[in-house]
Amino acid sequence: MDGNGRWAESRGLPPILGHRAGAEAVRRIAEACREFGIPALTLYAFSWENWERSPEEIHALMELLDEFLNRELPILHQHRIRLRAMGRLERLPPRVLAHLQQVMADTAHLDQMTLTLALSYGSRQELVDAARHIARLVREGRLEPGQIDEQTVSRHVYLPDLPDPDLLIRTSGEQRVSNFLLWQISYAELYVTPTLWPDFTKDDLLHAILAYQQRDRRFGRREAPGKSNGLPV
Repeated sequence: MDGNGRWAESRGLPPILGHRAGAEAVRRIAEACREFGIPALTLYAFSWENWERSPEEIHALMELLDEFLNRELPILHQHRIRLRAMGRLERLPPRVLAHLQQVMADTAHLDQMTLTLALSYGSRQELVDAARHIARLVREGRLEPGQIDEQTVSRHVYLPDLPDPDLLIRTSGEQRVSNFLLWQISYAELYVTPTLWPDFTKDDLLHAILAYQQRDRRFGRREAPGKSNGLPV
Protein backbone atom coordinates (compact mmCIF):
# COMPACT_ATOMS: atom_id res chain seq x y z
CA MET A 1 0.00 0.00 0.00
CA ASP A 2 2.33 2.70 -1.26
CA GLY A 3 1.82 6.41 -1.82
CA ASN A 4 0.28 7.69 1.41
CA GLY A 5 3.05 10.23 1.97
CA ARG A 6 3.04 11.47 -1.61
CA TRP A 7 -0.75 11.74 -1.53
CA ALA A 8 -0.52 14.02 1.51
CA GLU A 9 2.42 16.02 0.18
CA SER A 10 0.64 16.73 -3.12
CA ARG A 11 -2.20 18.29 -1.10
CA GLY A 12 0.00 20.22 1.32
CA LEU A 13 -1.07 17.97 4.19
CA PRO A 14 1.01 16.36 6.96
CA PRO A 15 1.99 12.72 6.30
CA ILE A 16 -0.33 11.32 8.99
CA LEU A 17 -3.35 12.53 7.02
CA GLY A 18 -2.09 10.52 4.07
CA HIS A 19 -1.94 7.46 6.30
CA ARG A 20 -5.48 8.16 7.53
CA ALA A 21 -6.66 8.31 3.92
CA GLY A 22 -4.81 5.05 3.36
CA ALA A 23 -6.70 3.46 6.26
CA GLU A 24 -9.96 4.42 4.59
CA ALA A 25 -8.74 2.67 1.44
CA VAL A 26 -8.11 -0.46 3.51
CA ARG A 27 -11.78 -0.63 4.45
CA ARG A 28 -12.87 0.11 0.88
CA ILE A 29 -10.69 -2.59 -0.68
CA ALA A 30 -11.37 -5.19 2.01
CA GLU A 31 -15.11 -4.76 1.48
CA ALA A 32 -14.63 -5.00 -2.30
CA CYS A 33 -12.62 -8.21 -1.94
CA ARG A 34 -15.35 -9.65 0.25
CA GLU A 35 -17.94 -8.68 -2.38
CA PHE A 36 -15.88 -10.29 -5.16
CA GLY A 37 -15.54 -13.52 -3.20
CA ILE A 38 -11.77 -13.29 -2.77
CA PRO A 39 -10.89 -15.53 0.19
CA ALA A 40 -7.61 -13.95 1.31
CA LEU A 41 -6.19 -10.43 1.23
CA THR A 42 -2.80 -9.53 2.68
CA LEU A 43 -1.86 -5.87 3.11
CA TYR A 44 1.67 -4.60 3.70
CA ALA A 45 0.86 -2.16 6.50
CA PHE A 46 4.17 -1.54 8.30
CA SER A 47 7.49 -2.94 7.15
CA TRP A 48 10.47 -3.93 9.25
CA GLU A 49 12.34 -1.07 7.58
CA ASN A 50 9.64 1.39 8.67
CA TRP A 51 11.07 1.23 12.19
CA GLU A 52 13.82 3.50 10.83
CA ARG A 53 11.35 6.38 10.49
CA SER A 54 11.18 9.18 13.04
CA PRO A 55 9.83 8.30 16.50
CA GLU A 56 7.05 10.85 15.97
CA GLU A 57 5.85 9.20 12.74
CA ILE A 58 6.09 5.71 14.21
CA HIS A 59 4.03 6.80 17.23
CA ALA A 60 1.40 8.34 14.95
CA LEU A 61 1.23 5.15 12.85
CA MET A 62 0.85 2.95 15.92
CA GLU A 63 -1.93 5.19 17.22
CA LEU A 64 -3.62 4.98 13.83
CA LEU A 65 -3.38 1.18 13.92
CA ASP A 66 -4.98 1.15 17.37
CA GLU A 67 -7.75 3.45 16.14
CA PHE A 68 -8.26 1.28 13.05
CA LEU A 69 -8.72 -1.82 15.20
CA ASN A 70 -11.37 -0.06 17.27
CA ARG A 71 -13.25 1.33 14.30
CA GLU A 72 -13.18 -1.71 12.05
CA LEU A 73 -14.08 -4.50 14.46
CA PRO A 74 -17.85 -4.13 13.82
CA ILE A 75 -17.19 -4.08 10.05
CA LEU A 76 -15.14 -7.26 10.29
CA HIS A 77 -18.03 -8.96 12.08
CA GLN A 78 -20.58 -7.57 9.64
CA HIS A 79 -18.73 -9.03 6.66
CA ARG A 80 -17.49 -12.11 8.54
CA ILE A 81 -13.84 -11.24 7.91
CA ARG A 82 -11.17 -12.82 10.07
CA LEU A 83 -8.24 -10.56 10.97
CA ARG A 84 -4.74 -11.96 11.22
CA ALA A 85 -1.27 -10.41 11.38
CA MET A 86 2.23 -11.52 10.55
CA GLY A 87 5.69 -10.16 11.21
CA ARG A 88 7.90 -9.66 14.22
CA LEU A 89 4.87 -8.51 16.17
CA GLU A 90 6.68 -8.50 19.51
CA ARG A 91 8.25 -5.16 18.52
CA LEU A 92 4.86 -3.44 18.43
CA PRO A 93 4.00 -1.29 21.47
CA PRO A 94 2.58 -3.61 24.16
CA ARG A 95 -0.79 -1.84 24.30
CA VAL A 96 -1.21 -1.98 20.52
CA LEU A 97 -0.07 -5.60 20.37
CA ALA A 98 -2.56 -6.59 23.09
CA HIS A 99 -5.37 -4.83 21.22
CA LEU A 100 -4.36 -6.52 17.95
CA GLN A 101 -4.31 -9.94 19.62
CA GLN A 102 -7.75 -9.29 21.11
CA VAL A 103 -9.27 -8.36 17.75
CA MET A 104 -7.69 -11.41 16.13
CA ALA A 105 -9.16 -13.60 18.86
CA ASP A 106 -12.58 -11.92 18.51
CA THR A 107 -12.65 -12.59 14.75
CA ALA A 108 -10.97 -16.01 14.67
CA HIS A 109 -14.27 -17.79 14.04
CA LEU A 110 -15.29 -15.64 11.06
CA ASP A 111 -15.12 -17.61 7.86
CA GLN A 112 -15.92 -15.60 4.74
CA MET A 113 -12.55 -13.92 4.19
CA THR A 114 -9.15 -13.59 5.83
CA LEU A 115 -7.60 -10.14 6.05
CA THR A 116 -3.94 -10.28 7.05
CA LEU A 117 -1.93 -7.24 8.06
CA ALA A 118 1.83 -7.49 7.56
CA LEU A 119 3.13 -5.50 10.56
CA SER A 120 6.75 -5.09 11.58
CA TYR A 121 7.19 -7.39 8.61
CA GLY A 122 10.07 -8.12 6.27
CA SER A 123 10.37 -11.18 4.10
CA ARG A 124 14.10 -11.57 4.66
CA GLN A 125 13.44 -11.43 8.40
CA GLU A 126 10.69 -14.03 7.96
CA LEU A 127 13.08 -16.37 6.15
CA VAL A 128 15.75 -15.85 8.81
CA ASP A 129 13.20 -16.75 11.50
CA ALA A 130 12.13 -19.82 9.51
CA ALA A 131 15.77 -20.91 9.10
CA ARG A 132 16.39 -20.50 12.83
CA HIS A 133 13.37 -22.65 13.66
CA ILE A 134 14.42 -25.34 11.21
CA ALA A 135 17.97 -25.25 12.60
CA ARG A 136 16.63 -25.79 16.12
CA LEU A 137 14.70 -28.86 14.93
CA VAL A 138 17.90 -30.25 13.39
CA ARG A 139 19.90 -29.53 16.55
CA GLU A 140 17.26 -31.29 18.66
CA GLY A 141 17.38 -34.33 16.39
CA ARG A 142 13.76 -33.87 15.25
CA LEU A 143 14.71 -33.25 11.62
CA GLU A 144 17.51 -34.52 9.39
CA PRO A 145 19.23 -31.99 7.11
CA GLY A 146 18.46 -34.20 4.13
CA GLN A 147 14.75 -33.94 4.93
CA ILE A 148 14.70 -30.17 4.43
CA ASP A 149 12.83 -29.27 1.24
CA GLU A 150 10.53 -26.54 -0.06
CA GLN A 151 7.64 -27.88 2.00
CA THR A 152 9.79 -27.65 5.15
CA VAL A 153 10.45 -23.97 4.54
CA SER A 154 6.79 -23.31 3.68
CA ARG A 155 5.72 -24.88 6.97
CA HIS A 156 7.89 -22.44 8.92
CA VAL A 157 6.97 -19.08 7.45
CA TYR A 158 4.84 -16.86 9.69
CA LEU A 159 1.37 -18.02 8.59
CA PRO A 160 1.95 -21.30 6.74
CA ASP A 161 -1.75 -22.04 6.31
CA LEU A 162 -2.35 -18.96 4.18
CA PRO A 163 -2.45 -19.70 0.44
CA ASP A 164 0.35 -18.28 -1.69
CA PRO A 165 -0.81 -15.07 -3.37
CA ASP A 166 -2.13 -15.29 -6.92
CA LEU A 167 -1.92 -11.56 -7.55
CA LEU A 168 0.43 -8.93 -6.16
CA ILE A 169 -0.76 -5.34 -6.65
CA ARG A 170 1.79 -2.55 -6.24
CA THR A 171 0.36 0.95 -6.02
CA SER A 172 2.10 4.29 -6.74
CA GLY A 173 3.99 2.99 -9.77
CA GLU A 174 6.98 1.57 -7.90
CA GLN A 175 8.65 -1.30 -9.79
CA ARG A 176 9.80 -3.39 -6.84
CA VAL A 177 8.43 -5.84 -4.29
CA SER A 178 10.14 -4.21 -1.28
CA ASN A 179 10.90 -7.28 0.83
CA PHE A 180 7.30 -8.52 0.74
CA LEU A 181 6.43 -12.24 0.79
CA LEU A 182 9.50 -13.15 -1.27
CA TRP A 183 9.00 -16.88 -0.68
CA GLN A 184 5.25 -16.85 -1.21
CA ILE A 185 5.07 -14.71 -4.39
CA SER A 186 7.35 -16.95 -6.46
CA TYR A 187 4.58 -17.49 -9.02
CA ALA A 188 2.29 -14.55 -8.24
CA GLU A 189 1.22 -12.30 -11.10
CA LEU A 190 2.41 -8.71 -10.67
CA TYR A 191 0.22 -5.70 -11.36
CA VAL A 192 1.69 -2.21 -11.03
CA THR A 193 -0.52 0.87 -11.07
CA PRO A 194 0.49 4.55 -10.80
CA THR A 195 -2.51 5.16 -8.53
CA LEU A 196 -1.51 6.16 -5.02
CA TRP A 197 -2.94 3.89 -2.33
CA PRO A 198 -5.37 6.45 -0.82
CA ASP A 199 -6.91 6.89 -4.28
CA PHE A 200 -7.15 3.15 -5.00
CA THR A 201 -10.79 2.22 -5.51
CA LYS A 202 -13.00 -0.78 -6.07
CA ASP A 203 -12.82 -0.06 -9.82
CA ASP A 204 -9.01 -0.06 -9.65
CA LEU A 205 -9.13 -3.43 -7.93
CA LEU A 206 -11.49 -4.75 -10.58
CA HIS A 207 -9.13 -3.60 -13.35
CA ALA A 208 -6.27 -5.43 -11.62
CA ILE A 209 -8.33 -8.62 -11.38
CA LEU A 210 -9.40 -8.39 -15.02
CA ALA A 211 -5.75 -7.94 -16.05
CA TYR A 212 -4.86 -10.98 -13.94
CA GLN A 213 -7.53 -13.05 -15.66
CA GLN A 214 -5.87 -12.37 -19.02
CA ARG A 215 -2.54 -13.80 -17.87
CA ASP A 216 -1.30 -17.19 -19.04
CA ARG A 217 -0.04 -18.81 -15.85
CA ARG A 218 2.32 -21.60 -16.90
CA PHE A 219 4.25 -22.14 -13.63
CA GLY A 220 7.36 -22.99 -15.66
CA ARG A 221 5.54 -25.33 -18.06
CA ARG A 222 5.68 -24.88 -21.83
CA GLU A 223 1.89 -25.09 -22.13
CA ALA A 224 -0.62 -23.59 -19.74
CA PRO A 225 -2.15 -26.31 -17.51
CA GLY A 226 -5.64 -24.92 -18.07
CA LYS A 227 -7.47 -22.05 -16.51
CA SER A 228 -5.71 -21.42 -13.23
CA ASN A 229 -6.74 -17.93 -12.19
CA GLY A 230 -9.03 -18.49 -9.25
CA LEU A 231 -10.01 -14.90 -8.51
CA PRO A 232 -13.75 -14.52 -9.16
CA VAL A 233 -15.53 -11.35 -10.20
